[in-house]
Amino acid sequence: MQLKVVMHLDWDQMDALEMGIGNIRNLLKDVPAERADVRFVANGKAVALFRKDRSGEHQAGVRELAAQGVRFCLCRNALAKQSLAAADLVEGCEIIPAGIVELIRLQQEGFAYVKP
Repeated sequence: MQLKVVMHLDWDQMDALEMGIGNIRNLLKDVPAERADVRFVANGKAVALFRKDRSGEHQAGVRELAAQGVRFCLCRNALAKQSLAAADLVEGCEIIPAGIVELIRLQQEGFAYVKP
């Protein structure tokens, strides 16, 4: 059985990012990465948390989890609103067209929704 989960952030809150990364680490301790499809969707003001010049020690956590197959999906609309480009983001992030559409699509596909 494949475990499917989407972690969602929409506010610029470092505590929530820390909790989300911690939640995913704990999940992957109990469920092997090959049996988990984990997405981390950031939209709204939360996309700023993934700026290279802002994320500090969390850059390593994002890269580590991305290497284990976690997909960090950032909303293109929110990035444009904040004048952020792909080059501004932590390695391991991908840009999606619209965060809200992605959240709806993933939930329709059976992903469990988690908001740290």
